Amino acid sequence: MTDFSGKFFWYELMTSDPQAALAFYGDVLGWTSAPFGGDLAEPYHVVSGSAGQLGGVMAIPAEAKDCGMTPWWGGYVGSADVDGDVARLSAAGGSVKRPPEDISGVGRFAVMSDPGGAVFMLLKGASPDGMDAPPPMASGHVGWHELYSGDFDADMIFYTGQFGWTKGEAMDMGEMGSYQLISQTGGSDFQSMTGGVMPVPPMMPVPLWLFYFVVDDIDAAVERVTAGGGQVLNGPMEVPGGAWIIQATDPQGAMFALVGMRHDQGEA
Repeated sequence: MTDFSGKFFWYELMTSDPQAALAFYGDVLGWTSAPFGGDLAEPYHVVSGSAGQLGGVMAIPAEAKDCGMTPWWGGYVGSADVDGDVARLSAAGGSVKRPPEDISGVGRFAVMSDPGGAVFMLLKGASPDGMDAPPPMASGHVGWHELYSGDFDADMIFYTGQFGWTKGEAMDMGEMGSYQLISQTGGSDFQSMTGGVMPVPPMMPVPLWLFYFVVDDIDAAVERVTAGGGQVLNGPMEVPGGAWIIQATDPQGAMFALVGMRHDQGEA
């Protein structure tokens, strides 16, 4: 089984309408879903891409909704010791949003934010069997992780120093600052990169992690997004390596992104 310590490995959508979200992403990404039978306060739907399980969908808990939470995608970073990691990450400039606690049949988790304010979760699963990492760019799975950073320098020190991530090339984006390629797997060449960090753009309401789900054909996926009631915010745009990306919101308002190839190269 893959050691996911210090790496994103599970992705969770909290939404105002789980059934509608499952139908939307099922059409856009080809996901299948199944109810989780563990001891959770809210119904939980496990979603799977072409290479197996990758995350879950659930309704926004009432207490979170009362505090103003709107639909959003969150990512879980693997942890061998949630309590120890919370203490270590807090000392390094992170903030605890929800202290460590156990969920029967799931594991131990905590909610954190990085120095710039972007939220992520820690999770040590209850099962000793663990999971296998999907192949790179497996359809329906996350192929890229992008941080819109509230404190670029502090966040880079935080993730490289505390999680052991490595830096690749930094690309100059002019007035938008630098786009720093990162690897969660320790490599430094382009093929090892798993994401990027950039300063939070002025139009972004808060710092956040954005997850890019892999599709086979970006143009066909865009059609499915709009037909299903989603909104394309940006793109399709070509990125280094020949892939194309979009950023979008689903019908309930959660922001997500897609990455895939463009098969009709004659399109503008």
